[in-house]
Amino acid sequence: MSFDLQLAGKRILVTGGTRGIGAAVVELLSQLDARVVATARSMPKKPVDGVHYVAANLATADGVREAVEAARERFGGVDILINVVGGSSAPAGGFARLDDAEWAKALDLNLMSAVRMDRALLPAMLAQGSGVILHVSSIQRLLPLHDSTIAYASAKAALSTYSKALSKEVTSKGVRVVRVSPGWVETEASVDFLGGIAANAGTDYEGARQMVMDALGGIPLGRPAKPSEVADLIAFLVSPRGASISGSEHIIDGGTVPTA
Repeated sequence: MSFDLQLAGKRILVTGGTRGIGAAVVELLSQLDARVVATARSMPKKPVDGVHYVAANLATADGVREAVEAARERFGGVDILINVVGGSSAPAGGFARLDDAEWAKALDLNLMSAVRMDRALLPAMLAQGSGVILHVSSIQRLLPLHDSTIAYASAKAALSTYSKALSKEVTSKGVRVVRVSPGWVETEASVDFLGGIAANAGTDYEGARQMVMDALGGIPLGRPAKPSEVADLIAFLVSPRGASISGSEHIIDGGTVPTA
């Protein structure tokens, strides 16, 4: 018996859909015959056939509006919203290096982008009595790295609290809200990051990889997650197979977080 996720024909909007986890999600959903609109600041180097891409900066209200309008024009509506977009470009050096502008950047990208997307798309989901919203958070909400990602971790913590509150409001009306919190994922950006660490520390890629794992307090699995593994989890959670799952957070970190 095949384990069909029943996503064929579903209208899905994926934010941050051209690199890393988002790109893996888009590729998998396309393979499952979903109808996909993917947004990011720039177009992908290798577009997935059949996917409609929209260049938009979701850290701004105008960017969110552009993405939502593109999805409505393409599909007439959205059945599933997967908010992957996020990240941090803050300088290292602890709290004193983060001025108001850095805090605003972190909150706009990691929290307000999701809030604005939800606010734009939820009314139609509620009107049709069905829908799924998935927010990608981070284990940094539990294990913040003080040197450079205080604002990012705080924004992800806020996203998690917001997601829980939203699920309590809309689940009884037919819209599920779930969270996925990855640990370290070996994305293209991560590979580039490790290259820089290796060069500065006079070691090779594997040495740099171990240094990062040690800094995280160890990963019992012995390696970071792959984007495709996170995508597999996301696809299940938003599918009809996960119909009884709402309001919960699903950590995929190889055992990094030391508590239950």
